Amino acid sequence: MVAAVVVAGAVVATVALWPDGSGGGSGSASDGGSAKPSAESSSPSVAYPVSKAPRTIPSVRNHEAARGPGWKPSDDGRVLVSDPGLADEGKLLARELKLRYAGKGGARQGDVELALTSGGGGSEKAGAESYTMTVREGRVRITGRAQAGVFYGTRTLKQSVRADGVMPEGVVRDEPAKPQRGFMLDIARKPYDAGWIEDRVRELADLKYNQLGLHFSDDQGFRIASDSHPEIVSREHLTKAQVRSIVKLATGLHITVIPEIDSPGHLGAVIAAHPGLQLKNTSGAATRGAVDISEAEAGSIVDDLTREYVKLFPGAYWNLGADEYQALVVSHPEASFPQLAAAARKKYGQGATIKDLAMSWLNDRADAVREADPKRVVKAWNDGFFAGGAVKGDKDVEVGYWTGKEIGARGPEEYLREGREVLNYNDEYMYYVLGQPNTFTYPTGQRIYEQWTPRVIRGTKAVPASYDKLILGGSFAVWGDLAQAQTQDQVADGIRMPLRATVEKLWNPDKPTLSWAEFVSLAKRTG
Repeated sequence: MVAAVVVAGAVVATVALWPDGSGGGSGSASDGGSAKPSAESSSPSVAYPVSKAPRTIPSVRNHEAARGPGWKPSDDGRVLVSDPGLADEGKLLARELKLRYAGKGGARQGDVELALTSGGGGSEKAGAESYTMTVREGRVRITGRAQAGVFYGTRTLKQSVRADGVMPEGVVRDEPAKPQRGFMLDIARKPYDAGWIEDRVRELADLKYNQLGLHFSDDQGFRIASDSHPEIVSREHLTKAQVRSIVKLATGLHITVIPEIDSPGHLGAVIAAHPGLQLKNTSGAATRGAVDISEAEAGSIVDDLTREYVKLFPGAYWNLGADEYQALVVSHPEASFPQLAAAARKKYGQGATIKDLAMSWLNDRADAVREADPKRVVKAWNDGFFAGGAVKGDKDVEVGYWTGKEIGARGPEEYLREGREVLNYNDEYMYYVLGQPNTFTYPTGQRIYEQWTPRVIRGTKAVPASYDKLILGGSFAVWGDLAQAQTQDQVADGIRMPLRATVEKLWNPDKPTLSWAEFVSLAKRTG
């Protein structure tokens, strides 16, 4: 049987198949409470109440209710997989629910079966992260077009069992509203133990996040071992073996680790080893963290590191940084840094400015990434893009919008009007800055849960809904400005509920049905 369900404005046709080929029933949208029972419920189940949607974080987007006892882990329960590519997901779930992993075979009562659907077995529009979960006759069957979707189905099952001891009878059809759901960690200013980072990876995976950003180069330190430029590496750093372990764990849990070497600002650790590259103004005063972008060697070092780390981080994305270049935050950049102004005019003509030189730096670094890996998607912070000059930023570089407070900052709608894809890092809600310097305060999960949406990119006002498709998602970020303000454990505690509130809003576009108090209570149960 085929069910047509409206999801995020698109009609998605899904089929939930048992091993005998029977259908999973037709569906109706659920608001998190009860829904109409399936007309196909068998007569022995009429004594059972109509099921309610599983209680999870993030909440499922569609649950077709049914009459039946649901599914609970049992001593003789097994996890089966129809495809060897799902073995890792199956073994993990078996360990978590204390079931026996049985590989491939026929499902029986008490079992959980994981399966991949072919192109004809599910919706052609269903994404790689979508899944269908059917609970019927004491069995669970989770299907998806790709491993990621099936994995997310196992997270729903795990959370529901944790919350209530049971996975409710019926059919769940679920997929994220936003394709990018991230967490950014600044390990440059504040180094974190590899084990702590791996704990966060596991936490993120259970919440259906799919990105972990590592900002590992800044004025305070360079935190990953380097073969091409060992002179810039800080005493406290991650070895490449530790990074490979983190990346391997994350990849297995369907999380992409995104490296960031921020430039041309925030390069203090590089400048410490190469002082001749430091930008200086007309009076000879050094500009903290900024390299002189008229010097070719500055770009060469960054490109060397890019070529080296592309191999260490094999994921789909690369973050160039490009924020807060201090030459452009002064009142009169051309007067303060005439060497940069002269280089811009020499390269781009008499009307060119330092903004053009900075924009060309970003484009050149993006080219270096693509030369090292042609398939890599490049990201940069919004204040690394400049309008109205001779040099335009590459259109396929994704914009990480974090602030509109800088001198000359442009609002998010300017980027969206240009057709640029934007990831929401709104510092009003998404920035957990250690020590709360300047005007920052620690964000609360409640404020995110009750006020923020992916369209609230700057401040507290949402951009028009017409731009929604250009907003790729969002990312919660921890920055270590005052590194000693909190311990690792305090950071983990402080971000726990903001992470859960953020992913709820990225996965499910509907207004939450639970109150904040109810959401907190659920979070305590799901882990």
